[in-house]
Amino acid sequence: MERIDKILSHHGFGSRKDVKKLLRDELVSVNGKFVYDPGFQLDIEKDEVTVDGEQIKLQHDIYIMMNKCQDVVCANKDGEHRTVFDLLDDSLRHKFLGGELHCMGRLDIDTEGLLILTTDGKLTHRLLSPKTHAPKTYAVGLRDSLTEEEKLKYTEKFSKGFRVDREQNESGFDAQPAEIIFCESNESAARTRHEANKTANRDSESSRQDVACLLTIYEGKYHQVKRMFAQLGNEVVYLKRVKMGSLELDPAIPLGGYRELNEKEIKLLQTE
Repeated sequence: MERIDKILSHHGFGSRKDVKKLLRDELVSVNGKFVYDPGFQLDIEKDEVTVDGEQIKLQHDIYIMMNKCQDVVCANKDGEHRTVFDLLDDSLRHKFLGGELHCMGRLDIDTEGLLILTTDGKLTHRLLSPKTHAPKTYAVGLRDSLTEEEKLKYTEKFSKGFRVDREQNESGFDAQPAEIIFCESNESAARTRHEANKTANRDSESSRQDVACLLTIYEGKYHQVKRMFAQLGNEVVYLKRVKMGSLELDPAIPLGGYRELNEKEIKLLQTE
């Protein structure tokens, strides 16, 4: 149960003072009856709220799937670059009952793909906890093409895990075993490569970066994917996250676009 003034304030209808005016002006009804008391309690899962004749979708937490584009950062504010929150519609630029929208994990400024924005802090904490080992899959473009022998060496190396050297102020780490699939030999991966190449090719043919493989890791170290390939003497030139746990990026979402998760997708995250 929540107060009507708190609910409407957290759903973008202004301050609680603004909500009181809506109530006085007979613009707010609950289950078909006008409400005047700002302290009126209602059940957001059962009761129907209408403001000025329009039914309001009530929710405690919100879950958004974004296809992050390059050149935006995963931060609330940044003095130099646009942030992922700048890509959101004004209707989402307010505090929700569950709290402020935040990124469930981060992607580098030059990394594209699946990013979850949510108010569900408990779920974020659980999925990002090192104890959870939630898998994350990336489509990776590499500077150097690989021979079949080199692919076998990469596969063996990633499957066993290996030591990654320090990078600037970041300490080295022992990378856990990861799974690598080279796209040419896998139909599903080839489809992912095709979709990733279409987005990578958004500016011109000359900017195209072929996706060489899909890499699934089970941790989230700083610049981990880039540093792992650098440790093997190669360089990541294109990176796109395509899957988190069992949740896959919707290919219908354009770069920089987003949509709310449906119930099935939310449950996929909650059951990881």
